[in-house]
Formats: sequence, structure tokens, C-alpha cells
Amino acid sequence: MSDLLARYAAFVDEVLLPLEPLVLSNPWPAIEAQIDAARQTARDRGLWAPHLPVEWSGLALPLAEFAEVSAILGRTPIGHYACNVQAPDVGNMELLLSHGSPAQHEQFLRPLAAGRIRSCFGMTEPARAGSNPVWLDTTAVRDGDEWVINGRKWFATSADGAAFCVVLAVTTPDAARPHHRASMFIVPTDAPGYALARNIPVMGHVGAGYASHGELTFTDCRVPASAMIGAEGAGFMLAQERLGPGRVHHCMRWIGICDRALELMCRYAMAREMAPGEPLADKQVVRHWIAESRAETEAARLFVRDVAHKLERDGQRATRDEISMIKYFVPSVMQRVLDKALQVHGGFGLTDATPLANWWAHERAARIYDGPDEVHKDAVARRTLERFAPPRR
Repeated sequence: MSDLLARYAAFVDEVLLPLEPLVLSNPWPAIEAQIDAARQTARDRGLWAPHLPVEWSGLALPLAEFAEVSAILGRTPIGHYACNVQAPDVGNMELLLSHGSPAQHEQFLRPLAAGRIRSCFGMTEPARAGSNPVWLDTTAVRDGDEWVINGRKWFATSADGAAFCVVLAVTTPDAARPHHRASMFIVPTDAPGYALARNIPVMGHVGAGYASHGELTFTDCRVPASAMIGAEGAGFMLAQERLGPGRVHHCMRWIGICDRALELMCRYAMAREMAPGEPLADKQVVRHWIAESRAETEAARLFVRDVAHKLERDGQRATRDEISMIKYFVPSVMQRVLDKALQVHGGFGLTDATPLANWWAHERAARIYDGPDEVHKDAVARRTLERFAPPRR
């Protein structure tokens, strides 16, 4: 494993970091050819799709080992995309691999695994709280051998240019439990009635292509009955199964961001002088920021590693508190480390000369998507307090 991690680190340093100035200063369509060349290099070096089985051209890494790869790729904004393990595609691949039909494997999973197409995921809705995924307006009504979908979704990452969208829609509104009301569908983006209404501006950037967040509309959008993933009413369960390992992926990517931010902070502190012969690194406050950032990053890394191993061994339900805890703990660490790195860089840190400003703007969302911090904290506190509740009489 150490040899493989070294190969990923070399790929990031030799191939991806030199591309960063282009990535940070150009819209996605203008750099797609260079990124595609880097993706081919990942294939050539045997670094493609580490999460997928060998028969799907992957490396078949278990979750805990893939987490280590994710931290290395997280050191650059294009690391995961270069190796075809980017969200939301990685979650859609895992979902289809576990629950897709043979026909869905051939039509959708195979080209996605090969990197020939991209996908998106449609769950969050403009009129409904994203923290309550059982409260949806989008519906799918059976009409003979088809399902007719109507509704709106937004913050569908990478919808611009995606070949298909995995959509959560209510199929059984009268189900006794709200968790059994929705089903999951594969909707090709060229299906009549599907439309990308706009790319939503985020932190001042509209985005395009892979680097975008789309608002989608479904107007009498028809898909065949075979477009359903899994069983009717299983949409919520499938979404939760998809999100558990995904939170480990995200957390290790955020730790990779911390690693790179700490590296940039140290290099700049050593090189930048406040006066002749007085580098920033001589300032006690800067030294403390470096020490604090290193300790928090290592604590976060060990926490996520532990959760990844437990998730592999015990399953998602047994580790739901730990998954929630890393989901709100690691983004806060990342935010603090980025803040210190930006402060050390001063005005230079606000430019696109480094990835710090890009991460500061776009990774603030980490405390919101996949469940806001407050929702996860409330769930952990509730289940913790249950252990101390007086016995019922």
C-alpha cells in the first residue's frame, strides 16, 4: 500500500500541481483538454478508479485504503477528478454497482467507470429543506411501462454536461412511513422534459461543466420502468447508503486540503520577510498557528481512519454516530486551518496564485451539504442522551 500511495503522491506533484494555475484562472471548458490529458496519465500509471473492482478497471481498494488515497488527491482541487473518484460520480458508481440492474450497468455504469461520461445527483429541492430528505415535492407517477417525473432540484453538482441524473422522487405518497415514500431513478439528461434551468452562482462564481451546481426541472419527464434503481420505496435507504461512505471520502479529501494548506503556510512563513532577516516563521503567533493546525489535522486524520475501519467491519448503522461526528468535526478543522493559512499569506492568499482562496470560498459548503453540522450534532446528542435517560416505569 505504501508504494501505491507514493505513486499517487508523485502523480499529484508531477502532473496535477503544475496544472493548478490554469485551473484557478480559467473556466472549466477552457481547461478540459488539459485535464483530460492528466486523466489519461492517471490511467497509464495504474491510478484510475481506486474504489472500483478490478473488472471495472479499478484497483478494488477497501474503504480504509481508499481513504488514504483520497487524502493525497485532496491536496489539489483536481485530484479526485483526475482519477475518476470525484463527487457525485463516485457515489453514483458505488450505488449502481451495488443496486443497479445488469442493463443499468452496461448503459450507465460502464461508461461512467471508464470516464467517458459524467453524472449528477438530484435530491435537494428549492422549496424544501435539504436537511429533511424525506420531505420532497418531486413526484414520479406510474403510467403503463413508464414513470412520469415532475419537480425541481437544485445544487446538483456537475449537472452541466452530465449524461444522466440519479433522481429521488416520491412514488408512494401514502406510505405509512415517510422513509418509504420515495424511489430512485436514472434520468438521462436528453430525456424529454428534463432541463438544466441554470448553473447556480456560488460565492460569486457561476461555474461550468464539472465545476458547476445546477438547478434542474422535470416537466412530465418520462423514463421507462427499468430506470428505477432498486425497489420502489427504497429511495431514502439507497440515498443514505450512498452517503455513509461518501462522508468518509469527503472527510479525507478535506484532510488533504488541510495538509496542503499547512504546507503552503509553512513555506510562505519561511520565505516571507517582515523586515530584512525577519521571516514570518519567527513570529510566535505564526508558529502557534502552525502547531495548532498540525495537531488538529492529525487528530482529524486518526478519527476518520478509525471510522473507516469500523464502517468496513460493523456497517453503517453501527457507526452512524461516528459518521455524523466526522462530518461536523473535520469541516470545522479544515475551516480553521484554511483561515490560518490565509492569514499568514495576507493579501497574497486572497489571490488565485494559490488554491487557498478557492478552497475558502467553495469548501465552506462542507458544513452544509450531506447534512448541516447542526443536524448531525443534534442526532449525536440525542442518541448520547438516550444512554442517560431514567428507566421507564
